[in-house]
Amino acid sequence: MHIQSDLEHNASGRGQSSVESLLEQLDSERLAVSDTLGANQRRRAALGQYVTPAVVAEFMASMLDVAAPPTELRILDAGSGAGMLTAAAVAEFCSRPENKRPSSIHVTAWEIDEFFEPLLDHTFQRCRGICREHGMRFTWDLRLEDFISSAADIIGGNALPTGAATAPFHVAILNPPYRKLKGSSAERTRLNGLGMGTSNMYSAFVWLALELLQVGGEIVAITPRSFMNGTYFRDFRRALIRQLSFRRIHIYDARDAAFSTDGVLQENVVFHGVRGVKPGLVRVTTSYGPHDTGLTERVIERSELVIPNDKQFLMRVVPDENGARITRGIQRLYNRISDLGISVSTGRVVGFRAKERLRTHAKSGDAPMILPRHCRNGFVVWPQQDENIPNALSVSSPDDDLVLPSGWYVLVNRFSAKEDRRRIVASLFDPGNADAPYVAFDNKLNVLHSNNAGLPEMLAKGLAAFLNSTVVDSYFRQFSGHTQVNAGDLRTLRFPDAEALARLGRKVDGNSLVPHAIDNLLSQEIPTMTDSIQATAPEKRIEETIAMLKSFGVQAGQINERSALTFLALLGLGPDQPWADSDSPLRGVTEMMGWMREQYGKSYAPNTRETIRRFTLHQFIGMGLASLNPDDPNRPVNSPNNVYQVHQSVLDLVRHYGSEQWESRLTAFLDGLETRDQLSQRERDMEMIPVTLPDGTELSLTAGGQNVLVKDIIEQFAQRFVPGGHVIYVGDAGASGRHFDSDYLASLGVIADEAGPMPDIVLHHVEKDWLVIVEAVTSHGPVNQLRRNQLESLFSGSRCGLVTIGANHWC
Repeated sequence: MHIQSDLEHNASGRGQSSVESLLEQLDSERLAVSDTLGANQRRRAALGQYVTPAVVAEFMASMLDVAAPPTELRILDAGSGAGMLTAAAVAEFCSRPENKRPSSIHVTAWEIDEFFEPLLDHTFQRCRGICREHGMRFTWDLRLEDFISSAADIIGGNALPTGAATAPFHVAILNPPYRKLKGSSAERTRLNGLGMGTSNMYSAFVWLALELLQVGGEIVAITPRSFMNGTYFRDFRRALIRQLSFRRIHIYDARDAAFSTDGVLQENVVFHGVRGVKPGLVRVTTSYGPHDTGLTERVIERSELVIPNDKQFLMRVVPDENGARITRGIQRLYNRISDLGISVSTGRVVGFRAKERLRTHAKSGDAPMILPRHCRNGFVVWPQQDENIPNALSVSSPDDDLVLPSGWYVLVNRFSAKEDRRRIVASLFDPGNADAPYVAFDNKLNVLHSNNAGLPEMLAKGLAAFLNSTVVDSYFRQFSGHTQVNAGDLRTLRFPDAEALARLGRKVDGNSLVPHAIDNLLSQEIPTMTDSIQATAPEKRIEETIAMLKSFGVQAGQINERSALTFLALLGLGPDQPWADSDSPLRGVTEMMGWMREQYGKSYAPNTRETIRRFTLHQFIGMGLASLNPDDPNRPVNSPNNVYQVHQSVLDLVRHYGSEQWESRLTAFLDGLETRDQLSQRERDMEMIPVTLPDGTELSLTAGGQNVLVKDIIEQFAQRFVPGGHVIYVGDAGASGRHFDSDYLASLGVIADEAGPMPDIVLHHVEKDWLVIVEAVTSHGPVNQLRRNQLESLFSGSRCGLVTIGANHWC
């Protein structure tokens, strides 16, 4: 046996500056900045500051095309903060082949908060050094001034472009501030003067940046998703659609994921487009959050993003084919709510303003006070036996403007909870449940009424049923991803005619306003929607599966759509099959992904294979829900032929989901999980590879794969070439970090996380004071320059010399 090594030694004892280390350092500084800003909520609220995480910035920069960049690439970064987006753009262009790099990069950065000035200057100095290493020139113009005012001067011709700093830009990369603009503010006055009517600072920044781009220039931005619908953003959407050819739209499904350290509750979107060129296909992708590499993807026509001739210019993000079927079904309906003689208003009672008139217990002459908490399972349950909930409002006179005459009303919650998967939650107010001439509705409710009076009973029931259907909620979420349902949103929806709604209403009883219960009724009364309703079957099955995984005690990180689909693939259960049809096929990850696409319409990017293996299947195996290679336990854990299978006990259980036996069987199953996991662990331990470190410490590595080579490197190579060396880290393809002396590594100047991109083995050559980094190469050849740069970045703090080795078996 002979081990071949590819050896490179950096005698200086430190890794060279790299784009990776720059972003890592900036991200550490970002956390400190976020803490500082978070401690001063008043300033944060005034400026709308949320610093971009490195993982988001890198993702955004990767969208930039600029296939043939100009000699000098001019970048606009407005609301620059700590300069993370500029650094990510620099990193992106430095990582490209030399013939696809510009010769120089000039950044014009706007930042109104002087707190960031030293951070920005430091960031730009480092960007200049990195560009110099890659044969490029880097210059910058930092403007500590209001971007809206400055950009308005340029666009309005009051500040003539002079030189690179103000000439039209090739690239704009933005994480704009999130703050509403008051109608009387100076910013709104400047924007209105330019014909830019918008109500939020983030849309103003994007609109202005778009105007400062040259034709063919690119913009990539991360913003709340709220601009895609609503009256307030209509003019902004029209400008985007007319001037920008969208190339990529990415949705983060989790509302609090993109800026998790800042507590931001918004569903965020990242979009990329090119100004002034012919519209083309749009790539739509989604993920749970920035660290989730499991992307679903779909390529759509521009006409699917924005329906032609839509006067509201609503933007619909339809990530899968099931969503497209839902859209087509709703588009076959022709009525707006106003066509039905129905109006939508927000409830008239604002709690703090009417505090003196609110009562816990109703008295004679009071109006029932209806709050969102009175709305349960599609109906208003009044009163509530809770001393903290108002149940009544005193009526001042027959002309009291806070009340409406008693009657049938449909109520829609304006706000949905963070954990609520639904956006539209409709409830029916039955006047027979409250003996009073008037009724009052809280401002957190949208009220559907007929000329400030109640609706016909059957129309109201049918309307509530329609709004509570799964298909309507799924359609609504295509263009409204935020937590709020505005009256304007309801006015844009399409509805069946009044007669069809009344027919539907006649089928409504006390149990039939729960979403899944009404879909069959909707299909019976409105046959044109049958295909759309059938398209919701995958979503319903996924929701059931997520609930099941929660009942198993699966960790929060695996409670998502991808995990549900992986579990269903292990069961071979399609969206229309009963749970009793569950099976236990042997499947590899690639086969599972193909099955998800065919059965559930979910297309995952090819690089999602590793995400599914590491972040879903690994946890399922650890919990005793599934097995790896039950057909051949000795197959290496990193074999491309690996297969997975659900345990027989799990299969027996899920076949009873929804039956009377489910709860008792689930209890017995959970009681047996720990015992099964202990048995599985003993079986795994029997298959381990024993490894002895130079100091006599015994390790056990997972059988198969590259760990055979890892054993030889430690017991033979290290004994010969690193005599007396200290073994700091030994990884394991089957269970990362079997041995990690982090304190020793820290004493050498390196702080590293074993969950990060660690090599296979780290040794300290004590005599020569070298840090020896070894990759056990079984199939990919010697350590390439990209990986070497990554390793040098990871160990850049080392006070020792660095040696990187790629080791392989040669017979």
